[in-house]
Amino acid sequence: MSTTPPPSTTAPASGASSRALERHPRPLGGDPARNLRPLVSLSELILNNRTAESHQLAVKRKPDWLRAKVPGGEGYKKTKSNIATNRLHTVCEEAACPNLGECWARGVATIMILGDTCTRACGFCNVKTGKPPVTDWDEPERVAESLRGLGLRYVVITSVDRDDLPDGGAGIWAETIRRVKDACPDMKLEVLVGDFKGNQGDIDTVIDAGADVVAHNLETVRRCHPAVRPSARYERTMEVLRRIKERGAVAKTGIMVGIGERDDEVIELFDDLVAMTSDHTGPRDPRDPSRGDPCDIITIGQYLQPTRNHLPIDRWVHPDRFAQFETMGKAAGIKVVFSGPLVRSSYLADKQFDGLTLPGDA
Repeated sequence: MSTTPPPSTTAPASGASSRALERHPRPLGGDPARNLRPLVSLSELILNNRTAESHQLAVKRKPDWLRAKVPGGEGYKKTKSNIATNRLHTVCEEAACPNLGECWARGVATIMILGDTCTRACGFCNVKTGKPPVTDWDEPERVAESLRGLGLRYVVITSVDRDDLPDGGAGIWAETIRRVKDACPDMKLEVLVGDFKGNQGDIDTVIDAGADVVAHNLETVRRCHPAVRPSARYERTMEVLRRIKERGAVAKTGIMVGIGERDDEVIELFDDLVAMTSDHTGPRDPRDPSRGDPCDIITIGQYLQPTRNHLPIDRWVHPDRFAQFETMGKAAGIKVVFSGPLVRSSYLADKQFDGLTLPGDA
């Protein structure tokens, strides 16, 4: 059966519009979200925070504090060339990260494994969704060899969700971690993983492979989860983070603000994060030995709507509010809170790790 889409009846897109259509050739949601019943009403769950009636958001002009650096320079070109030569996917490109120019100029990129097609369809994410092509089983070796000899101090690896694979890609994840650590013994490795549908064995396979930081993002507050992450659950994400801590690893998570949450819900998330991830019998919290050591790092950044097919921006959060979130998160018991308008999970990840004090540290 031919997979060629029917001819379009509209004028051809150009520039940014054409790139968006390449990533999102189907209506918002894709197959995974259309299979959910009942269908989620984005208007009531995301836009309606103040009254009993839905309201329409006006198009918001980006404020001055959200101006990112334009890509360029020799460092940027070198990083781009290395990525292309080694046939690597990066979340920097796929998710249209605003920090791409700054990070690539520093020689830092977030590598994305398991292909560039996600089996889920989150309402905020610019990574394309659909049925992934044939899995590349040689990817772990290729990623490790691309990093060998580059002299990098810190690297982040993430992936699309692969619900089509029996283990969710846990085996490839573990092999990639082991090979990268062998190839680059002096480099710190952070991995940003999915929830593996809550399968504890698959989660443990990845944790036990030995990455220095294991991250799994909450993305948003509890109430907004059904629309922002229709194939995930707030409690399941907390359980993944709790399991990471129980097994003695460094746990990290991240959220976006400006997607429809209220400030009090962000503060409630801080309290949930500490309470729910410290409920284990593993290493103890050095500040409160009566409980387990909770999630170590959280990043907080402004949500930016990738295309009109994605969830709308509810508000621009001022830098002063991000500073308050940092103070409140630390007061709740989170060791490192990295909060700012342009902050993303892997942005300056090495500095986040440097600011961490672990159980047993002097």
